[in-house]
Amino acid sequence: MKVKSHLVNESPPSPGKFKMEKSYVHRFRSRATLGKLTLWSILSVALILLVFLWSQSLRHSGPLDPARRYLTNGYAWGGSSWEKRVRSSARPRPDSGMMTVLVTGAAGFVGTHVSSALKRRGDGVLGLDNFNNYYDPSLKRARQALLERAGVFVVEGDINDEALLRKLFEVVAFTHVMHLAAQAGVRYAMENPGSYVHSNIAGFVTLLEVCKSVNPQPSIVWASSSSVYGLNTKVPFSEEDRTDQPASLYAATKKAGEEIAHTYNHIYGLSLTGLRFFTVYGPWGRPDMAYFFFTRDILKGKAIPIFEAMNGGTVARDFTYIDDIVKGCVAALDTSEKSTGSSGKKRGPAQLRVFNLGNTSPVPVADLVRILERLLKVKANKKVMTLPRNGDVQFTHANVSYAQRELGYQPTTDLQTGLKKFVWWYLRFYASGKKSAG
Repeated sequence: MKVKSHLVNESPPSPGKFKMEKSYVHRFRSRATLGKLTLWSILSVALILLVFLWSQSLRHSGPLDPARRYLTNGYAWGGSSWEKRVRSSARPRPDSGMMTVLVTGAAGFVGTHVSSALKRRGDGVLGLDNFNNYYDPSLKRARQALLERAGVFVVEGDINDEALLRKLFEVVAFTHVMHLAAQAGVRYAMENPGSYVHSNIAGFVTLLEVCKSVNPQPSIVWASSSSVYGLNTKVPFSEEDRTDQPASLYAATKKAGEEIAHTYNHIYGLSLTGLRFFTVYGPWGRPDMAYFFFTRDILKGKAIPIFEAMNGGTVARDFTYIDDIVKGCVAALDTSEKSTGSSGKKRGPAQLRVFNLGNTSPVPVADLVRILERLLKVKANKKVMTLPRNGDVQFTHANVSYAQRELGYQPTTDLQTGLKKFVWWYLRFYASGKKSAG
């Protein structure tokens, strides 16, 4: 933090005439007057310095630690107390034989649920999140508080910060990485395309660069997306289907992630498992998702858009409840094999997988609205519109037979049951009036 000093010309305490030369240096005729001005200047500088140090002490809640790094947003990482918290959070329950997992995007929707599930069963879990403002950061902070109560420390930082990632691996020898940090959302890519490249491509590469170089290399499970199927018309979507026709930049970055994963697996022996999520919903969800903002707008009496295809066809989604997704994520971690590289060099073939995680039962968006109307006991103000060309596709439908066979994945929550749980959470979370749903 730089303190800018502004010199203010003030008259000396005792009258004294002075002369301003072209060089703007004051030549005082009285030595006593010069002494007094010097004294006041010293006192002013001292006061500025004291204010600066005081503000820093408030900002960092304690004396400055030379071992800590201070970022532009005022957040600091490093130092003995920070390392102690990192180790404590990442420590598995004694004699549990469980994993030590770094969860990126831990304050996100899926990240919070996965971190909680792993911690409950005894795994060591450390979170990492940059708390960006893509949607209301206060919701992310509320999730962070939830994790803190469960014993999960969420480090505030960005996956593009290679120094931070290396420090985390220096402090903790992670056995697994659950990589969920990403720039989400299909439509937002038209407003801020660079954020998708920054997070979903550059961030993923930065993480893999660190993972390839540590010893031992961790096994990595990461979030791809059902969006990679793009304009594919064959249903249900299977992992063997073509994924070379993305309908959005978001989908393209997730597809690029799958190709990058293949590269690091082939060259460096990293064990990598990609998970193609299908329209995840549930408590603590994302406000940019339709089920979430439909609920908000129905309660406020606002019109909600019901999209239909340009040919009048139905728009449907394979809505998948968060608990089912969590089971798939944990199973992917449990069945992941060890990476085979060492010191950045591949020593043998390494595991490379990709799975669909969906519900296998696409539901028209109009049916979703009808269920919400019943649960909220409010009639929706519906506005039927043609599906815009902004990256959204007409339907999604997951074939999960591969995940069933390899992971034991079996979704069990239908949309009616899942939305009932979401509405219960939503009404209580925003009931106090202290929190805003947007």
